[in-house]
Amino acid sequence: MKTFFSKLSAHLCAVILILGTLTVDPVLAQKSIRSKPGAQGDLSLRLEIEHAINKGVAWLKKQQDSETGAWSETDQPALTALAVAAMLGDPSLAKTPSTKFPPQIKKGLAFITSKQKSDGGIYGKGLATYNTSLSMMALMQGGDPASEAIIRSARKFLINQQSDFDARGKTDNLFDGGIGYGGTYAHSDLSNTHLALEALYYSKKYLSDTTEGAGEFDLDWDAAIEFVEKCQNSEKTMRTLGKDYALNKKDRGGFIYFPGDTKAGEQETADGKIALRSYGSMSYAGMLSFIYADMDKQDPRIQAALTWLQQNYSIDENPGLKSQGLYYYYHTMAKALTLYGADTLTLKDGSKIKWREKLALKLFDDQSRDGSWINNGSSRWWEDDPILVTAYTLLTLEHIHRGL
Repeated sequence: MKTFFSKLSAHLCAVILILGTLTVDPVLAQKSIRSKPGAQGDLSLRLEIEHAINKGVAWLKKQQDSETGAWSETDQPALTALAVAAMLGDPSLAKTPSTKFPPQIKKGLAFITSKQKSDGGIYGKGLATYNTSLSMMALMQGGDPASEAIIRSARKFLINQQSDFDARGKTDNLFDGGIGYGGTYAHSDLSNTHLALEALYYSKKYLSDTTEGAGEFDLDWDAAIEFVEKCQNSEKTMRTLGKDYALNKKDRGGFIYFPGDTKAGEQETADGKIALRSYGSMSYAGMLSFIYADMDKQDPRIQAALTWLQQNYSIDENPGLKSQGLYYYYHTMAKALTLYGADTLTLKDGSKIKWREKLALKLFDDQSRDGSWINNGSSRWWEDDPILVTAYTLLTLEHIHRGL
């Protein structure tokens, strides 16, 4: 079986290990755990997480369409990709070769590959970037060499989705450098951009040791960084947006959906200008985007994001949006903080918390008796679908589990 780790540096392997998107060597993982202080407490939490994951995976297996191999909407392969990724991340599969994956995983991966279009994208009806990005991640995690050509074509598709309006090759438009949903959703947004950057970052590493490799054709990463930066609340961003906008200091460092638009609402400043409120899920998405672009974690833009996230920390709501997109928020939170290497967060009152433990305990409480999760507070962004929310939560717990 070809693994994601082939011919990668030790540093990259460590990053991938904590990201939690791949099957890892359980012996190395256990050695790492035993070397950490407080390993006994970590072991107890790990066992609780494994119990919650086992229940969640068992429930998820029962929800698969036995004929198509899909979960939830067949026109949205991303939902199947999230379910498959969650099942592949189950710690109990750590020693399992791909040939012995549960049949639900095999059928799910087959369904995903069946959705590839002639343009290379993996989607059904619409939301091409979203579906392709998440499908690529699941296929890479599956580790089947037969998927390499599919991943390579999908990678080219995502690169071609990068926006370049007005003068070609110049970032002279607010949306240049970013990536949107595709189709009728023409403009870039930070959610799709961060998912595409994730898939492109890992697919380049994944394909690097193949005969054809990832190819020389790549994203304009500098343009992508410029777009992400324009989604971050800062004095520079306000100058870019124009004289009608002003920065509210409490929003500095956080992120919005796309330049000039936030799902958390606007506020009017004392001088009658528009201040765009930052919110949690996009702030973690922005932080992740900078990390995928290989920016140093001490970069002021990353530090500004981390500062806002610490000052607005919550596991009871998606800061700025309350219950909307709550489980998407948990997922991006676990990924971003794990990749950054943060074991603790320093809150605005100066106290320090172990975020992994806090978040895990919250998710234990939220799990239904049947093993699933659902957002009872909001149906926005499909979070009334227990399949989507359960997949998000399992992935979140798997990130936490690997970081202990």
